[in-house]
Amino acid sequence: MNKSFKIALISVAVIAICFCTWFFFLKKDTAATVIIKTDKVTTGDILTTVTATGTVEPLVTVEVGTQVSGEIDKIYVDYSSVVKKGQLLAELDKSTLKANLISSKASYESAQNELTYQKSNFERITKLYESQSVSSTDYETALYQYNNAKHSYTKAEQELEKAQTNLSYAYIYSPIDGVVLSRAVDEGQTVAASFSTPTMFTIAKDLTHMRVIADVDEADIGSVKVDQNVMFTVDAFPNDEFTGKVTMVRLEAQVSSNVVTYEVVIEAPNPDLKLLPGLTASVNIYTNERRGIIIMPSKAQRVQPTPEMLTKLNVPVKVAAKEKDTESEQDSAITTAEPKKQTFGPDAPEGQLNQRTIWVKNADGSISQQKVTIGVTDGVSTEIIDGLKEGDEVVIELTMSSNASEVTAESEQAKSPFMPQRPGQNKKTK
Repeated sequence: MNKSFKIALISVAVIAICFCTWFFFLKKDTAATVIIKTDKVTTGDILTTVTATGTVEPLVTVEVGTQVSGEIDKIYVDYSSVVKKGQLLAELDKSTLKANLISSKASYESAQNELTYQKSNFERITKLYESQSVSSTDYETALYQYNNAKHSYTKAEQELEKAQTNLSYAYIYSPIDGVVLSRAVDEGQTVAASFSTPTMFTIAKDLTHMRVIADVDEADIGSVKVDQNVMFTVDAFPNDEFTGKVTMVRLEAQVSSNVVTYEVVIEAPNPDLKLLPGLTASVNIYTNERRGIIIMPSKAQRVQPTPEMLTKLNVPVKVAAKEKDTESEQDSAITTAEPKKQTFGPDAPEGQLNQRTIWVKNADGSISQQKVTIGVTDGVSTEIIDGLKEGDEVVIELTMSSNASEVTAESEQAKSPFMPQRPGQNKKTK
């Protein structure tokens, strides 16, 4: 191989390298375009919720028992019976109680007779003692017997009242209007009230108003307040949503398996009686509720065009640089930093209002920066307090695209027999 051939071969290689460099880099750059994706500012809602699980319970539950021992003679109600206050629920066998009453009455009458006799005797001895007809010993003996008779009479009187009261306890009445949830006894069963009052019936008051006891995690309890709105569902009616309101946040912590929760009481109307005691509820507590406000996509705050993009879009880079120089470091950080969740609205103190700089699309297709004041956010949408109106378009994404690379990709796809073909691609051009 002679020297001139080598020189020619090197020249061809250099030309090929230059061509490839121009084709893959310079030409690609000249054909590159900026793709702008926008979204409109709309009116909507921003809702921040805390999730929990709970149990449906009646507002008031009363356990009805008996204060005397005995055998159940009759039962007049059953499960799910609707009862009124003062309605007779059951009766105990009264034979023993009546016998005790008769005995107490006899003791009372005997004590009464004894008291009458001792009183008369004491009055007679007193007169004789005053006339010095009897000794002081006789007087003291009469006084002693009279006092004992009074005490015996008082005791017999109390025993009689107790026997009468116990007889009245043989009749079990409903203390409230409600529905019988459970019945723990049957006719013929013996109940003993020696140590504790046995429960015979459990009555729930007014099932048209229920409550949910929800267990809220310690990480979320700080944002739960009284009067917040609640939405919950139950497995019995998966297509129905029930509403309620927080009425109490109990301060006593519940610890289970090293997990700390707090009980939140939620009152819920139940006009259709669908909510049954004991149902498990999946609860959403609205800790921040903003409805009918101006909102924009939160990702509009994260758009940061490069100088190259601004050049392609005919936005002077020096203008952006000048604005960056004149803005404070705090404003610059707010513009570029990841947006944080806010828990305040337009009525918050002025120092809490957040300023952001976002990119908007103008009517002529160009883009420009716009300062806005934002409020609450749920991570997807952000409230606009000032700076934008409904219908404005905000830039949510800016990307660089190369037409040359797209053409190359299409040609490679056409050459590959394994890639799907576009309709009509194989047709010959006439």
